[in-house]
Amino acid sequence: MKAALRPEAAAEMIEEGAVLLVGGFMGVGSPHRLIDAILARGTGGLTIICNDLCTPEKGVGKLVASGQVSRAIVSHIGLNPLAQQKMMAGEMQVELVPQGTLVERIRAAGYGLGGVLTATGLGTPVEEGKQIVEVDGQRFLLERPIRGDYALLACHHADYAGNLSYLLTAHNFNPIMAMAAATVIAEPEHIVPVGMIPPDAVKTPGVLVDHLLGTAP
Repeated sequence: MKAALRPEAAAEMIEEGAVLLVGGFMGVGSPHRLIDAILARGTGGLTIICNDLCTPEKGVGKLVASGQVSRAIVSHIGLNPLAQQKMMAGEMQVELVPQGTLVERIRAAGYGLGGVLTATGLGTPVEEGKQIVEVDGQRFLLERPIRGDYALLACHHADYAGNLSYLLTAHNFNPIMAMAAATVIAEPEHIVPVGMIPPDAVKTPGVLVDHLLGTAP
């Protein structure tokens, strides 16, 4: 059984320079209370791995705006002009990864794979510096796994065993990221007794989840 932590207590676990897998798609499915606690604590030098950098006033975009992010691995930054400015000024390193490739690289880490082969990016700057593998006469890029020190997730329901269920867009990255980090912290909307989540609704089993945040008052 897992105790429910305050966001501030969870944020204290995250050290300077940590690599964070953060769930969410334009801020939907992101752990906003935990992000705010990291913002307040001021932990810096962070690497953020997320679908996108949201906007300067929302989600992980707040951490970019505060200068706490030194590197981002994302599929796009088009909604965050401040992130674009920081990248062009050399204040933040940005690795842009095609969205499907990003998910597969995270999944590869979680499933213990050495990488994934994809034709996406061949003949473009994405190819630069990467190994090319030929299979049956077709060329593929070898894309390496992406792992995190922490996975910061948002979910709809959790029980005190740490089983998680998600709604709608939150399915996109959260369940995959739960497999690919050394420590998993989940921020549920509701915590329910064990047994209240139907087994076939559990998308992240409790064995993967290290810590739960208490629900908002």
